[in-house]
Amino acid sequence: MTSVIIQPVKSLEQIDAVLAIEEASFSNPWTREMYLAELENPGVSFCFLASDVEGRSIGFCSFWRVPDELHINNLAVIPERRRTGVGSALLGFVLQEGARLGAQRATLEVRRSNDAARFLYERFGFTVAGIRRGYYSRPVEDALVLWREDLTTPA
Repeated sequence: MTSVIIQPVKSLEQIDAVLAIEEASFSNPWTREMYLAELENPGVSFCFLASDVEGRSIGFCSFWRVPDELHINNLAVIPERRRTGVGSALLGFVLQEGARLGAQRATLEVRRSNDAARFLYERFGFTVAGIRRGYYSRPVEDALVLWREDLTTPA
């Protein structure tokens, strides 16, 4: 397992790191403008960057906290560090942070074909609650809507 340092995204340099990971991970990545807008919404929008002990950015997770829910928008790890525990470290951290902020439950969407991500989320107690038809583009694909209840209880 990789040693991971997780910190909140607050600088333009960190946004650049998030964008590089985003572009390496998603076929329809968020833009710089989208992340800059997220930074302007403190208390609701959160983004955390994972780095290795050498300071190299290796993953990130962004989420919204709305009243008592956590909505995970994006979680990604650079390709060469996938399946080394970085995604688990980020997800565990974000779920704890969400609970600390008052969220009772969490939700996210995942591509139907993304088995690796779905298995990660299921290990953390998420279950499929629905389907959003044609939710993703490039290519068009359904999203599975996952929920995790009771963030105060370990998965």
